[in-house]
Amino acid sequence: MQPLSVDKERDPGSPEAGEFFIPDLCAPRAVFVMVLLAELLVLVYSLGSSDLPRFNWDLFARCSLFVQWVVLVSALLLCWSRKPFSQLRLPLATLFSLSLILVVTAATSFIALKFFPRLPGATDSSWWMLRNLLVALVIGGIVLRYFYLQQQLRLQEKLELQARLDSLRSRIRPHFLFNTLNSIASLITSRPESAEQAVEDLSELFRASLKENRGETTVADEIRLCELYLGIEQLRLGDRLKVEWVVDSQAPAQPMPSLILQPLVENAVYHGIARLAEGGTIRINLGYDGDRVQAVLENPVPSGTGKPGGNHLALANVEQRLHATYGLTASLQAYPGDGGFRVELNYQPGHAL
Repeated sequence: MQPLSVDKERDPGSPEAGEFFIPDLCAPRAVFVMVLLAELLVLVYSLGSSDLPRFNWDLFARCSLFVQWVVLVSALLLCWSRKPFSQLRLPLATLFSLSLILVVTAATSFIALKFFPRLPGATDSSWWMLRNLLVALVIGGIVLRYFYLQQQLRLQEKLELQARLDSLRSRIRPHFLFNTLNSIASLITSRPESAEQAVEDLSELFRASLKENRGETTVADEIRLCELYLGIEQLRLGDRLKVEWVVDSQAPAQPMPSLILQPLVENAVYHGIARLAEGGTIRINLGYDGDRVQAVLENPVPSGTGKPGGNHLALANVEQRLHATYGLTASLQAYPGDGGFRVELNYQPGHAL
């Protein structure tokens, strides 16, 4: 597992950071928020400049036109400038962004004086333009500072999430390795050729499971890991272990946190099939309904228990990793089924944190 890169902690305005601190202001949601906040600002100013019984609608309309023009044009230019500005260091990117806002404010003020000479406070054109520039400088600085702090918060959350996922994966892998080596050890004396094949499968399994460190893979890759693991267990358990797969045609391409499915399959083998003299069948159903991925695992357990043994570490880790990746939109439920144990997992791939 590779250590976290320190590049993620560099200045957000630098090309190494990979993400510019000013968000995409051309997005519909961003435009709506800017228009709404600008109108609220104008409303507060108009209320402070008017008598409440006789609200000055003319003042409100003129100020709204002026402020909205400054806000929307500045947002549009900042949106177009995100790519070149993102190549600059943070101080320069901030300076150029503020300068752009001030240029738009000055140009809008000049045009307003030409076409709307009766604007409030515009009797002294020089002071009126200077006041507009000062207001734009203060508000623009506050907004850019807010964008910077939000971007720093997002970076910190990503680092904490990655560290948490790495920690949870590191607790799963030793548990899996210990169990798998026990399986191979049981084959060395009785079936050495099978033990050799198991070692090769184990090598391929770990190569596949360790090759990524982003915390997310695909359902197809998780199925492949499970098949490698079940192949190793098949050598030890023989005909006692049977597996039935039901996979929706759209499910394999969907994203899935790495090493989510395999620990559940391992639980079904070690706490279910391996404890039954006659063995049993593990049923794995993977579906996708266009919004959520669902995985259902069913396995038999020894009669009279109704639940698997162990300390439920794997189930707890899988649930924590699901919530760490997809938040409360993901869920994991485990409960006794018809003569066995049932685990249901579901999440929304498009809602990763």
